Amino acid sequence: MTKTFHDALLAPDTPGLPERFFDRFVFNLHPADASSPSILFGLGTYPPKDVVDGFAILVTGTEQRNLRFSTELSATDGTSAGPISWHLVEPMRTWRVVLGPNPTGLEFDLTWRARTPAWTGEVRVTNDDGTSSSFTHLFQSGRYSGTLSIDGRRQRIEGWYGQRDRSRGVRTMSGGQGLHIWYQAQFPDRSIGFLLVETREHERLLLEGAVMHESGRLDRIVDVHHDLRFDEHLDLKSGTVEVTTERGVVYVVDTDASAAGGYMSGGGYGGHHGRPMGRDHIEHDVYPLDGSVSPRTLDSALTDRLASFTWNGTSGRGIFEFALTRSRSYTYRPTLR
Repeated sequence: MTKTFHDALLAPDTPGLPERFFDRFVFNLHPADASSPSILFGLGTYPPKDVVDGFAILVTGTEQRNLRFSTELSATDGTSAGPISWHLVEPMRTWRVVLGPNPTGLEFDLTWRARTPAWTGEVRVTNDDGTSSSFTHLFQSGRYSGTLSIDGRRQRIEGWYGQRDRSRGVRTMSGGQGLHIWYQAQFPDRSIGFLLVETREHERLLLEGAVMHESGRLDRIVDVHHDLRFDEHLDLKSGTVEVTTERGVVYVVDTDASAAGGYMSGGGYGGHHGRPMGRDHIEHDVYPLDGSVSPRTLDSALTDRLASFTWNGTSGRGIFEFALTRSRSYTYRPTLR
């Protein structure tokens, strides 16, 4: 499904919004040819709750640094919150995001420019607790330019890959899910992106996405099969994904996800988004990447892993987001034969 998406965040005083409404952007940033650093950042507004919150995550070879912040939406100017500010330069094409001084030592002034068209879809799911999730979203591949500073060491960024996700609506994805995948494999002339959710009974709950070409073509994904290898801590290590498109093209992509980090609990994904924390709340922590932190130990198993991909002899990189339920009734089952 592709359609026009209103790319700007809604005005804080937009009337008639449901209580659990959110409007969010999330970006990631990584070199096209290296395994670190991996940077994830995002921000969400919750107008009915008068809340805006955000996060930034830096993953190096040895640790993951996490920043989380929150304030009252009515106390902001609608273009900044905490240490982050943003400017939509051109809808669906160009964003500028700045992260100022904060306790993690990560700062940046980045411009993201689209390199592919966006895939835009809508998620409608009824959860086990009777609540419903209904939100529109998009994902799109781009490249960054600008500056990046880690612990005062400043470097110029040019051509790094970055995928973004915009979503808006009501989301309470709770209960009943066995496997969640948000897959963004970046290759020199295209991006393979999809969202796949399976139940604990291994039934497909949701699949949507497309192969997004730099030429401007979108080829909708109609089927996905997987054979993934997780360790005892529910952490993805490697695997193969087979993607079939509407045009009949089959992509068999091998994945190396052995690099650690990308644990989205560090960004507040354990149910903390949208909670009122008062004005100017900020917190930070560090996860050592020595095996002591894993999807099993954190309050959310959701992980955005910077992974290496190989398709038809072509190397790529990107974010392989995954989560397995920690329910004892569930065991991962491959679908690729």
